[in-house]
Amino acid sequence: MSLPGRGSGQPRSRDEVLRHARDFLDQYYSSIRRLNSPAHAARWDQVQKEVEALGTYQLTETELVYGAKLAWRNSVRCIGRIQWSKLQVFDCRYVTTTSGMFEALCNHIKYSTNKGNIRSAITVFPQRTDGKHDFRVWNNQLISFAGYRNPDGSVTGDPGNVEFTEVCLKLGWKSQRTRWDVLPLVLSANGHDPDYFDIPPELILRIPLTHPTYEWFEKLGLQWYALPAVSNMLFDCGGLEFTAAPFNGWYMSTEIGCRNLCDTHRLNMLETIAVRMGLDTRTPVSLWKDKAMVEANVAVLHSFQMRGVTIVDHHTASESFMKHYENELRLRNGCPADWVWIVPPLSGSACPVFHQEMALYLLKPSYEYQDPAWKTHVWKKGRDSGKSKKPRRKFHFKQIARAVKFTSKLFGRALSRRIKATVLYATETGKSEMFAKKLGEIFGHAFNSQVYCMSDYDISSIEHEALLLVVTSTFGNGDPPENGEMFAQNLYAMKMNHDNVTEGDERISMASSKSFIKANSQTELAGLQAERRLDRLDSLKGSVSDIMSEDTFGPLSNVRFAVFALGSSAYPNFCAFGKYVDNLLGELGGERLLKLCQGDEMCGQEQAFRKWAPDVFSLACETFCLDDDETFLEATLALRAPALSATTVRFVEAQEENLSKGLSKCHNKKVSDCRVNRKVNLHGDDASRATMLLELNCELVYHPGDHVGVFPCNRKEIVDGILERLQGSEDPDQPVELQVLKENHTSNGVVKTWETHERLQPCSLRTLLTRFLDITTPPTPDLLQHFASIATDPEEHEKLQHLATDPAAYEDWRHWRYPHLLEVLMEFPSVRPSAPLLVAQLTPLQPRFYSISSSPYVHQKQIHITVAVVVYRTEDGEGPVHYGVCSNYLRDVNVDEHIYLFVRSAPNFYLPSDVSRPVIMIGPGTGIAPFRGFWQHRKAQLQAAQPGFADFGKMWLFFGCRQRALDLYREEKAAMQEENILDKVFLALSREPDIPKTYVQDLIRKEAATVYRKLVDEGGHFYVCGDCTMAEHVYQTLKHIIQEHGQLSESEVESFMLKLRDENRYHEDIFGITLRTAEVHNRSRESARIRMASHS
Repeated sequence: MSLPGRGSGQPRSRDEVLRHARDFLDQYYSSIRRLNSPAHAARWDQVQKEVEALGTYQLTETELVYGAKLAWRNSVRCIGRIQWSKLQVFDCRYVTTTSGMFEALCNHIKYSTNKGNIRSAITVFPQRTDGKHDFRVWNNQLISFAGYRNPDGSVTGDPGNVEFTEVCLKLGWKSQRTRWDVLPLVLSANGHDPDYFDIPPELILRIPLTHPTYEWFEKLGLQWYALPAVSNMLFDCGGLEFTAAPFNGWYMSTEIGCRNLCDTHRLNMLETIAVRMGLDTRTPVSLWKDKAMVEANVAVLHSFQMRGVTIVDHHTASESFMKHYENELRLRNGCPADWVWIVPPLSGSACPVFHQEMALYLLKPSYEYQDPAWKTHVWKKGRDSGKSKKPRRKFHFKQIARAVKFTSKLFGRALSRRIKATVLYATETGKSEMFAKKLGEIFGHAFNSQVYCMSDYDISSIEHEALLLVVTSTFGNGDPPENGEMFAQNLYAMKMNHDNVTEGDERISMASSKSFIKANSQTELAGLQAERRLDRLDSLKGSVSDIMSEDTFGPLSNVRFAVFALGSSAYPNFCAFGKYVDNLLGELGGERLLKLCQGDEMCGQEQAFRKWAPDVFSLACETFCLDDDETFLEATLALRAPALSATTVRFVEAQEENLSKGLSKCHNKKVSDCRVNRKVNLHGDDASRATMLLELNCELVYHPGDHVGVFPCNRKEIVDGILERLQGSEDPDQPVELQVLKENHTSNGVVKTWETHERLQPCSLRTLLTRFLDITTPPTPDLLQHFASIATDPEEHEKLQHLATDPAAYEDWRHWRYPHLLEVLMEFPSVRPSAPLLVAQLTPLQPRFYSISSSPYVHQKQIHITVAVVVYRTEDGEGPVHYGVCSNYLRDVNVDEHIYLFVRSAPNFYLPSDVSRPVIMIGPGTGIAPFRGFWQHRKAQLQAAQPGFADFGKMWLFFGCRQRALDLYREEKAAMQEENILDKVFLALSREPDIPKTYVQDLIRKEAATVYRKLVDEGGHFYVCGDCTMAEHVYQTLKHIIQEHGQLSESEVESFMLKLRDENRYHEDIFGITLRTAEVHNRSRESARIRMASHS
């Protein structure tokens, strides 16, 4: 039977378009779990308005991608549909000419052929409008062999293409008239008469056919092409009809071996092969046809595999279809299929599909048959297909490619025509954002590059991305940055949903993504899975089984991705969030372009990025067949060249903005100002060390356990020293606005305009250096390169150039000197930077986070913070004195002054909602800060409790410091013990004379039995706050206690520790390297250097 198709050329009525559109949008929004959402309603409303006004509408890019994949899924005659989600969609709806169509189709052929590693793809040209301006590919397949009718009635070439070959000849095509001439592409655009184009021979992969045992087979002179690309079908999606939408998969061997070679109306080689085999062809009883057909298929499979070209045998294809059929029955309660087409033409009953009853029904979107273009085309006046007075134009590929490249440089619109590359970032300090934007700039040379913060990204788009690049840091001890939390949860939900769909309850179900991040970033299994998927680009090559293997499927099976993870190896869970994202993208079916790259804050982070970025760009270009040397050179230069110069930035006079508004814009946070109500040094005014308690008056809402991010000021003497060394800073107190000269590509060419800096608000240069810009972190190699370019002293120029270009020298200098900007300018006095350019190149001054040390129930409209004041000397204690930026700012701030801050919630560090649960708190040094809020909160809870209610869990506190004199909140803790708020308080002293050195983990070990009982038997909560080294020691101590007292194996105790996190009963509030862990800094840096060297 033949399937019905819409070959009439008549456009649909408005009502019909809307009926199909509604059904399609329902399917689309159901697929992204947003059926009947406000977004769905708004989109339907938009479509109705477009159809009412124009009679048609435009699909969004994601709708088009979804529709093309779904149409493959619905294709009743396709046996290989299990791969339906792995379809690359080239959106070419912008094309208006046949030359544009030809360029797109050449790209399609090159991409899909992929040197034999065939990839499925579809190219979609503009939709039908009034039926008189259709776009058509006249060929049945993009690549096919010509067939010439000879005077004696015989045919040279492929008899199946005789009629179309005659059309090509009438158009003026000149051919060699051999058996294996590839037909030209005949294309018509917008209803105009067709043009023909010879396909460049280098794009066509031909496979000479040989046999593994019959040497004579090669002498038959048979060959075939690698790419089966159907080009004459109509793509029907959402009521729209795309009359030119060629698509390809890969060959099943019987399509060539049985149909193309052996059908009587095609090459008809069956008897020829049988005779060469010595079979008796006089009688069917000898089964000569069956034997010859088997050997023809053996030859096809052998030839493709010998040349590493993707092909699948009919048995593997049948088994894959049965798996697909089973999946579809479960997911969609049915699978439409045409039994006549699904059952292979060879060994039918030996294939499982032969015995499967199938239901034939038609679903939309779909691919429909349409009448051949040469039979329906309305030729322009005075012309017809049979009387061509003048041959149609013939074009060569190189001419077209040159013209398109020239055009794309002139018109910004060309950007939207390229393959999309999406760059996602999550950041705490802005470093990931800086790298992501640089990566977006690099990829913009060849792709339609778009950069998003993870918090602004619509996760429903991820399945339809072609190329996804992720740049992310890790917060604390393995958590996502705040603006990556929602993305982490969405990715986790996608993983859980995928596992439930494909594997039922066999996988361990986790209740929260937090523990899953820990597990997925640390386990060896995840690493092995990542390695196994790394070479996915080669997995299909010459394969008859991998092509249908189910581990390559998943919601992201059509997404190519790469991840650059930033972190500090001082933390035990180094780059944990980046590893988690990388592992999950792989497990969801994504194709990893490049192994995860880790940039270590301790050593060589920028060097790692500079190596990774061009590598991943080159691989992406290769993957999408954009291997243009000139483009790669441009992108590589962009990585090296400074984006800004003295001629592209400037200051203009402006009106100063409100400071809190300026900080809010700069950091994308709601910043509030709070008055300092009280300030006290907890060690006493005469102590050599300072730990400050600040009480701030403010209206902010918070919970005990939350953090405040405080915006500090840089020290006045550093700011003043820098101002003296800048050019263009005559009046540093005059409010100015920083402007950047931007290039915009328009239809009139490149237009340059001055635009306000996206982050920095108008204020004085002094305020910029004091409040907004980081001037204490050592300058980056990029900035040193700029200083080298303006140094007037040759020796200074040479030294700066060396530091900027030699990563090892830079790291040694940075670690030993750790110079702030003023010290660098003093070391190189001939460097006098331009003030606007320096401001544009410096990174933002980041907020510093402190745990809140109060309860809002006890101190209403107040926030208390506990701050250890940091003062140290560089160069192993022999260098200049450096001051911690924020801690010294808070030490020096006066009562009644205002400081600027925001609250960062930490719901994973809150007191248990069940107040009867025991609480164990470990917080040496300023790690005690949040626990002061805890005991205040518990006191308020006790006071508010009903009379007689005494079911409050016991609270234990383990505190550590060097000497008894440094015991923070000593009197307050004693009072809390007297009032039975704190049940027990343990004090570990590590430097007290005449007392053995003791750390908090030593005291925990002494209380092992009780800690085990409280945590395991009574379901208690365990809180750790402090530096990462201490936290790791405590974690290992607790793990050992649980393993010993619970008599657990190594894997069992690992599972239990993950379960603690999963139930949110193991809480960490971790900060990085402190002065007291300098030895850890050196050790971490050395290991980072070794790791960096091993990757270079």
